[in-house]
Amino acid sequence: MKKFNEIIEKNYDKLEQFVPIVARVHGKTHPEFYDVEKIFNEIKEKIKNGKREGLELDDEFKRLREITDNYTVPKDVCETYEAVYNMLAELDKTYD
Repeated sequence: MKKFNEIIEKNYDKLEQFVPIVARVHGKTHPEFYDVEKIFNEIKEKIKNGKREGLELDDEFKRLREITDNYTVPKDVCETYEAVYNMLAELDKTYD
């Protein structure tokens, strides 16, 4: 969980900034990103409302892996979209 907390510290502000932008820019052509945004907001609420130790995020990360095909970046998107998937994948990988 220590590594997960380090990754949250490193990526959280960027994710909070980038996720709504990517949804606005790419949501029409990649509607699955609206689901990514919704799940990220659920994770954000859990982080905000609870201690990071003992967070239950298994379901959220499972759903993200399904929706994103294991964080596979579509070929027709910008670097910010790719960065969001990479940061979420890094969070997922370090969550235990």
